[in-house]
Amino acid sequence: PLALGLYTVNAVYGDTITMPCRLEVPDGLMFGKWKYEMPNGSPVFIAFRSSTKKNVQYDDVPDYKDRLSLSENYTLSIKNARISDEKRFVCMLVTEDDVSEEPTIVKVFKQPSQPEILHQADFLETEKLQMLGECVTRDSYPEGNVTWYKNGRVLQPVEEVVVINLQKIVDKSTGLFTMTSSLQYVPTKEDANAKFSCIVTYYGPSGQKTIQSKPVVFDVHYPTEKVTIQVLSQSSTVKEGDNITLKCSGNGNPPPQEFLFYIPGEAEGIRSSDTYIMTDVRRNATGEYKCALTDKSMMDSTTITVHYLDLQLTPSGEVTKQIGEALPVSCTISSSRNATVFWIKDNTRMQTSPSFSSLQYQDAGNYICETTLQEVEGLKKRKTLKLIVEGKPQIKMTKKTNTNKMSKTIVCHVEGFPKPAVQWTVTGSGSIINKAKETKYVNGKFSSKIVIAPEENVTLTCIAENQLERTVTSLNVSAISIPEYDEPEDRNDDNSEKVNDQAKLIVGIVVGLLLAALVAGVVYWLYVKKSKTASKHVDKDLGNIEENKKLEENNHKSET
Repeated sequence: PLALGLYTVNAVYGDTITMPCRLEVPDGLMFGKWKYEMPNGSPVFIAFRSSTKKNVQYDDVPDYKDRLSLSENYTLSIKNARISDEKRFVCMLVTEDDVSEEPTIVKVFKQPSQPEILHQADFLETEKLQMLGECVTRDSYPEGNVTWYKNGRVLQPVEEVVVINLQKIVDKSTGLFTMTSSLQYVPTKEDANAKFSCIVTYYGPSGQKTIQSKPVVFDVHYPTEKVTIQVLSQSSTVKEGDNITLKCSGNGNPPPQEFLFYIPGEAEGIRSSDTYIMTDVRRNATGEYKCALTDKSMMDSTTITVHYLDLQLTPSGEVTKQIGEALPVSCTISSSRNATVFWIKDNTRMQTSPSFSSLQYQDAGNYICETTLQEVEGLKKRKTLKLIVEGKPQIKMTKKTNTNKMSKTIVCHVEGFPKPAVQWTVTGSGSIINKAKETKYVNGKFSSKIVIAPEENVTLTCIAENQLERTVTSLNVSAISIPEYDEPEDRNDDNSEKVNDQAKLIVGIVVGLLLAALVAGVVYWLYVKKSKTASKHVDKDLGNIEENKKLEENNHKSET
């Protein structure tokens, strides 16, 4: 490299400076010397080497003591380069007839330390010019320049908005520069997450270079511009018995720590932190909720609906009624929204609501009226009705001769609740028959059956008894030698229907015959009446004939 037409050696601070003597060694060389020039131009000799004796001598110069080395080709090396080594050095080769000189310029460079942002502001306030910090970089040579950046873009000075001051201080002992750049800045709300950094630009042996500081993010304070109220709940809906947590927040930094909460039924605001908790809420908690800053400058509101579900079952619990009685049943629902209602009887869902105009035994059971609000998780109500249908024992007895003609089956058909106890006796002897077989007790009905082979006519008595009454019915049974057939009561339901149909047919025939007889009677009466009238006319005519005969006889007597 050439500086002002002169050969230049660029050295790094602390490294070794190597300066070759750029002269050709002449014939008859006696010795070579190196010197440097003072600012006023006067020379200072620092090294000598004889060409004949091959010995090297270094001058007593304090700045270069123990730092110099002169090689056989007259190359001068200076250890531990310093800023003070930036001089004009001259290589001299001397013969008897001539002195040759070749100058070399030495330039020393020192890379600065990585810049740091010191004295950082604890926080920044919007709309206020304040010191953000100082970017400091040390031990640079030559001096460098400092530039501020925000989010990777250069911060240009703007009057009363961006104010930058650069200060450079040189260490007199080392000649190195320390550069300090301060930044005054008016932040905005958008600077809350901005990254500020600084870069030092310096020159090295190979040209211009830069070093960047670590970015810094500042806490930017700005006032609240909006208040927001939230309902914190485990589900999207609120029901009676839930806990409600209201949270109020402001979008300022730092956020407000206290608020005024306004709840339904309270005229004055309740001062609290950013949360307000209500436990075990009831339906009267439904309404508009508000929160405001303590100075009431900003407010927000929300509406909370506390869902409820009431169920009233009438009657409920255990109810005992008599067979044939009426029992009105009502399941009344009161809710915050339309509720779904359904009935369950003995673990089976019913298609319609129960209604009893005349209770039967099969109506007894466990009834559940259940309702839910499908839109509200966990809101369900149910009530139960245990219906007991009681009845005094009712007995019907049937008999038939079995197909083998060797025995007869006598059945006592019993209805009643609680289940009656059945006992058989033989009238006359009063002996108890213990070989009866009972069918399954279903819907208040069952049968008790005995099989006998009587040698003579007997009377059997069926006794059915429960807590309500004792019922006794007797049936005459002929000896086994006299066949007896099923009575209508012993037939099944299909046969009963057939019998009923036949009975209806017989009744219809009888009614028809009666009507026909009535019509015939009326016709006969009309006929008889007409016949009597005709007889009267005949009698009258006959009377007239008799009278004529008598007149003729009288006339004949007169003539005689």
